[in-house]
Amino acid sequence: MKISVTLILFLFPFAFINAQSYTGLKNEVLEKRMSFQQQYNEIENKDSIVIEARNYLLNVSDSFFRSWYNTPWTFHGHSQTPGQGSIACGYFVTTTLRDMGFDIPRIKWAQQASEYLIKKLTTDIKRFHNKPMNDIVGYINQQGEGLYIVGLDCHVGYIYYWKGKMTFVHANYYKPETGVMAEPLIGRNPLNDSKYRVIGRILDNDMVRNWILNVSYKE
Repeated sequence: MKISVTLILFLFPFAFINAQSYTGLKNEVLEKRMSFQQQYNEIENKDSIVIEARNYLLNVSDSFFRSWYNTPWTFHGHSQTPGQGSIACGYFVTTTLRDMGFDIPRIKWAQQASEYLIKKLTTDIKRFHNKPMNDIVGYINQQGEGLYIVGLDCHVGYIYYWKGKMTFVHANYYKPETGVMAEPLIGRNPLNDSKYRVIGRILDNDMVRNWILNVSYKE
């Protein structure tokens, strides 16, 4: 039996609109990366392009995160479309990174311990054992604005510190029906309750350059 587009829009209007806009967002990023790549290959001062590209990625990452808000969490969730199905914490991180244009092994990395993923993307790593959350917030403040991946006892997500606002962005198993969300670092959440935290600052010069040139990451 064929289902009309009208019926799909009636039954699942927000999911359909979200999927369409998300595809447009990914295409926009692809076009932007191609523009950066052309500039990078043509000018002598390549560092200026890397800086500009980093700022672009930090800005646009918020759009990717917001697209996934309210996508439910399940342990085996691996949706590739915001608002449809469900998504686990590791898949949320690897899927958003891939969709932002990083050529990474989405499935392989999502199934590994969080520290494995962090080590693949950065050497700027800090580990905390049984430390109060104020220490974590203080460390991020000291490091400065940017995007961080944070691995916990049994969870992974982002710390997004940009334009003066610091949030924990993740597929929240504390609130599985809500799933993907952004919330303060201090509060009742896996980041606050975890005894072990490993934090890696991403989007360094090498990572941004890899994005510009579409360099593949190995498993």
